[in-house]
Amino acid sequence: MDVRQEARGVVLTLRGEFDFDSVVQLREAGEREPVNDPGAGPVVVDCGALSFCDSSGIGALVRLWQQLSAQDRALRLSCVPPTVARPLALTGLDRILPVHADTEAALAADDHRRGPADRERPARPTERHHP
Repeated sequence: MDVRQEARGVVLTLRGEFDFDSVVQLREAGEREPVNDPGAGPVVVDCGALSFCDSSGIGALVRLWQQLSAQDRALRLSCVPPTVARPLALTGLDRILPVHADTEAALAADDHRRGPADRERPARPTERHHP
């Protein structure tokens, strides 16, 4: 995995399989600068070179999203191949994390999404009282 600071944010480039054996790299990157620097801007995970993502990879993305949300920062995905898009869609993570066609678009985006409490909540059904 490569980590680089850009003018508009941090880019993490993942390669190969994102599974139980490789998620430790993302966790370690999340603990170091520039990823752990609140002033570094949004974090973009470039998935273009990924060939596989399992539930461990999904969990690692969720943990990074939680960490960044606590810092009021965005996590965005770019270049997501179909083999990775499928588990994102099955878990609903693609509705939480913005997915962009390329890394430049992800860095330039103004789609800051924060934690679940900051998003619109579905309306509760009205209660009906029957006589």
